[in-house]
Amino acid sequence: MLTHKLKRAAAVYLLAVGVASFARAQTVELLDHTDLSYFIDDEDVARPVQIADDWQQRRRAILKSLQEVMGPLPDPQPGAPLDAQTIEEVAMPKYVRRKITYVPESGDRVPAYLLLPRGEPRRRPAMLCLHQTTDIGKGEPAGLGGLGTLHYAHELAERGFVCLVPDYPSFGDYPYDFNRADEPYVSGSMKAIWNNIRGVDLLVEMPEVDAERIGVIGHSLGGHNAIFTAVFDERLKAVVTSCGFTGFQHYYGGNLQGWTSDRYMPRIREQYGNDPRRVPFDFHELIAAIAPRSVFVSAPLRDDNFELQGVREVVAAASVIYRLHGAEAKLHAEYPDAPHEFPTPVREQVYEWLLQELGAAPGN
Repeated sequence: MLTHKLKRAAAVYLLAVGVASFARAQTVELLDHTDLSYFIDDEDVARPVQIADDWQQRRRAILKSLQEVMGPLPDPQPGAPLDAQTIEEVAMPKYVRRKITYVPESGDRVPAYLLLPRGEPRRRPAMLCLHQTTDIGKGEPAGLGGLGTLHYAHELAERGFVCLVPDYPSFGDYPYDFNRADEPYVSGSMKAIWNNIRGVDLLVEMPEVDAERIGVIGHSLGGHNAIFTAVFDERLKAVVTSCGFTGFQHYYGGNLQGWTSDRYMPRIREQYGNDPRRVPFDFHELIAAIAPRSVFVSAPLRDDNFELQGVREVVAAASVIYRLHGAEAKLHAEYPDAPHEFPTPVREQVYEWLLQELGAAPGN
């Protein structure tokens, strides 16, 4: 086996001389998920990323690698009925809160809150709002409990955004058995991604929503769930991730056990031994894969879940790809002096940023 330094040297050699005879197994082994400067072409040769079309080849490989870990993204079925049903409706001072369910696929219903701003009928910007690891699930972003600093769906609805707030499988009102005999998903992460994509379908169909102005926001679990969903769903034009990631090498010293429960990605344990060197993707690639769409990263200095240096390295690597697209200003990061939380000053900054990126709702 090549040492890490020899692997890197071999990769540089490939980039310099383009040795077409280098075997595919060796070439794939050389792929450094923290280095976004090259891609593997159709002849299994490492080539430099010089233009946006080059990056698209690397991006396709990233989507494939994600699905190797999470399982395949279900095939979209245009026009598949969502059958949204309202369970209750509550009038709030600035919006109406509906408790609903919708169908992501046959035999399943996702519980969610739908927050609809009051005022004259008009197409508004919308946000998919994803919760952290909390028993009450969707109730926290909707302002029904938990931490007041995480009531971002409630706060966005008061600012004129339509907000859809789904439960992650096994949280809130959404009991879910990841090990049932007929379970078609190999990861809870992919199940959540698909539910979220179907939630975007629901927003797109709503007459109250401008389908060209939809974003996603989340904290912690919701923070990386927002990234995962946006990588697969390009209809999400703005992404806010709070305390959502760090580079795998920086996650608890490279021990990835926290990512491997049935709720998340068990293949990281079963196939890759919790070893970040073996996992076929990293967050450097995922943030870059969203380019040139808008991303706001909030990464507190004292986050004990997602180590700051790893976040900075991810942002620096992804910035290169944003610059390649002429969109460097679309990737924004804030590093508040706080623990694992979403501080009020940063949330206020996020809301102003979202109004800028998605356009303010008239009259709000």
